[in-house]
Amino acid sequence: MNTTNQVCGSGFGAVSRVGIVMWLTLLGFICSLLAPGLSHAEGLRLLNLSMRARVLGATVLGEQQPEEFQEYDVAANFGLPWERYSTTNWGMGTRLMASAGIMRGGGETALVVSLIPELTLGSEDGRFTLDLGAGGALISRHRFGTQNYGGPFQFALTVGIGVPLYKKLGLGYRFLHYSDAGVNGSDTIGADFHMIEFSYRF
Repeated sequence: MNTTNQVCGSGFGAVSRVGIVMWLTLLGFICSLLAPGLSHAEGLRLLNLSMRARVLGATVLGEQQPEEFQEYDVAANFGLPWERYSTTNWGMGTRLMASAGIMRGGGETALVVSLIPELTLGSEDGRFTLDLGAGGALISRHRFGTQNYGGPFQFALTVGIGVPLYKKLGLGYRFLHYSDAGVNGSDTIGADFHMIEFSYRF
């Protein structure tokens, strides 16, 4: 076993130096986005934090996945300036979802981070939401056993729904899809995640 495989083995040791650099790069990008929001009342504002875990799913938009995956992550949703709500407090808005977590499959573990702009429909207070978005994700490794994601950058698509659970706590379902869209060849395959989501609204 070479040094790279030792670094990218199972457990938290799977997070390689490259993965840490990618995570720090994304964190810096998020901070740069937050900076204008601190000086403008209509800038980015933290809406909620959530913990998510994959509960099922072994197909990729109709195609069978070679490996079974788990993903556990935390996500932060930031409200963007554009929104339109009626006097009944129902309407639509925009937000930015940033996440970081661990993905396991094929005996390997990787760090995964994502940044996804979203369109939301629902109540202005965020108790009831339906969202859909498209963005990007970075993974610290792209080979998991027999499955090859194609590269560290993946396109990310998501659809989610959230309802109130208790006071500021919420419960939701999220569908998350990773794919390189064939950029790295026709023999690559991404993954679909059906996730349960627990959130706290601010």
